Amino acid sequence: MQQEGAAEDIVIVGAGLAGLATALGLHRKGVRSLVLESSPALRAAGFAFTAWKNAFRALDALGMGDKIRKQHLQAQALRVMSPSTGEIAQELDLTVQRKGGSNEIRCVRRDLLLQALEEELPAGTIRYSSKIVSIEEERNAKILHLADGSILRAKVLIGCDGINSVVAKWLGLAKPSYSGRWAARGLGQFPDGHGFEPKFLQFIGHGFRSGMRPCNETDIYWFFTWTPSEDDEDVAESATKMKQFVLANLTALKVPPEALAVIERSEMSDVVAVPLRFRPPLSLVTASISKGNVCVAGDALHPMTPDLGQGGCAALEDGVVLARCLGKAILDDGARGGAENERIAAGLREYAGVRRWRSIELVATAYVVGFIQQSNKVIISFLRDKFLSGFLARRLLKMAEYNCGTLWS
Repeated sequence: MQQEGAAEDIVIVGAGLAGLATALGLHRKGVRSLVLESSPALRAAGFAFTAWKNAFRALDALGMGDKIRKQHLQAQALRVMSPSTGEIAQELDLTVQRKGGSNEIRCVRRDLLLQALEEELPAGTIRYSSKIVSIEEERNAKILHLADGSILRAKVLIGCDGINSVVAKWLGLAKPSYSGRWAARGLGQFPDGHGFEPKFLQFIGHGFRSGMRPCNETDIYWFFTWTPSEDDEDVAESATKMKQFVLANLTALKVPPEALAVIERSEMSDVVAVPLRFRPPLSLVTASISKGNVCVAGDALHPMTPDLGQGGCAALEDGVVLARCLGKAILDDGARGGAENERIAAGLREYAGVRRWRSIELVATAYVVGFIQQSNKVIISFLRDKFLSGFLARRLLKMAEYNCGTLWS
């Protein structure tokens, strides 16, 4: 029996980076989509993210690169500090020309990027307070049941609904695993200017990893990841406790006073802590990233630990590749032929093929880098401080050389 419900060609679940990038990419190709967002307004969890060269290639493909560049500082160097000595363990000049051209690294505020993406979309593209609770199949359509009791019929369903994705669960993807670590993040705001150099600071060792990233002249994003013990199980209960915990740990080490001041300046509402989870990379080797007219992107596909700073970048890559493959199928450029549902399935398989191994590489590398950087084992700490700091820094740059292509090729 056919269920009633409003019909939509393409439904994207989630108005995060992957969802809005996909919607904008499709819009640039003349293809309409509907984005369902469960919250009543745009959310910017995590405050900011490191946007490497690969992210700006994706933003340029979407026609957004220059707008975001104007709002954020270009980082000049990546400075890795040893918390045990207070000395610079490694400094990487980010202005040096590499094989693929110059580096481009900025710390981008999520709210500004999401707002910019939304502004480029036609009015009514995003439907807020629309939470999917279940998915059913009916011939070539997916029947979406929403929390408010409404029903939608989707010709194409794209899950960009984060680490607890309903769509990923429907596809049968492995449940994300707990890494054994937590992360606290915050935003220090200096209305009169913070005075920091445009350099990324990172502190590693003693079982934690912490860093500072200037976004612009007034905002500095900071993070602190650690492996919890029985003594600090309750620190995530409130922002106040979390802030005190971070300050206590950094104060006990040789962290510059100006870095501590950034955390001191963070409002309580601007501090959050979350457990770090990732999708086991081996599970993605055979996972159904797409099935017929359904696929996933962003954290719904490749949740990873933040140790490469590539989660947000990869979400933007997903959006460009998915818009290219799906747009080509919807518009039927003559290369595929066949019925529309067959072209759509083929387009989503093409997308899955492109993103599978990139996702596996990013998730696995992030986990290994995090283990080395955050280890408090004596031998690993010695090797990291003496020999591995440069290797890890160069690995970050290598991951950023990836080119997702344009919306057309």
